[in-house]
Amino acid sequence: MIGKFITVEGTEGVGKSTNIDFIKSKIEARGIPLLITREPGGTPLAEEIREMLLQKREEPFDAKAELLMIFAARAQHLNTVIKPALARGQWVLCDRFTDATYAYQGAGRGLSKSFILELEQSVQGDLRPDKTFLLDIDVQVGLERAKARAELDRFEEEQISFFERVRAGYLERVNETPDKYAVVNAGQPLNAVQDDIQVALEKLF
Repeated sequence: MIGKFITVEGTEGVGKSTNIDFIKSKIEARGIPLLITREPGGTPLAEEIREMLLQKREEPFDAKAELLMIFAARAQHLNTVIKPALARGQWVLCDRFTDATYAYQGAGRGLSKSFILELEQSVQGDLRPDKTFLLDIDVQVGLERAKARAELDRFEEEQISFFERVRAGYLERVNETPDKYAVVNAGQPLNAVQDDIQVALEKLF
């Protein structure tokens, strides 16, 4: 029996970590074997690529180089961690996946969706998440949360206009295939956010 693949998406400060812990608790309470991972990252090599991507640097980071590095990490992650786990019947819960690439590198950086789609098909084949939770929040509110949390990384230091494009990119993905997504208002009180997540999880169970 193939496991289910669940991803959690959103711009900065939406509360992904807190709500991933909540989803984890609900899945494990049912006795379902679960792997939690993240992108970019999830393997030693992919984590090294993540560090390179997030590190602040004086050299301008070419958008296509950024995109290719993300898919390099994804290929390693998929083939050594995610696909084997799913084949064993584990559920996989991943902090960000290819929706983030369309949102950040596509809508945010302005790279063509057709180029991203070509890489997606090459690296992933037919593999897509069974359900994606999009935690959606006003960009300014999310950035204020992120600033209060820790020192900002290279992505988090982008201008607010960048994150407005990223948010719009996520919502465009939802509009294209709404059944794949559970959109949750992350600006609500936490208990309301998690009530909404619980409703969508029940449908998966």
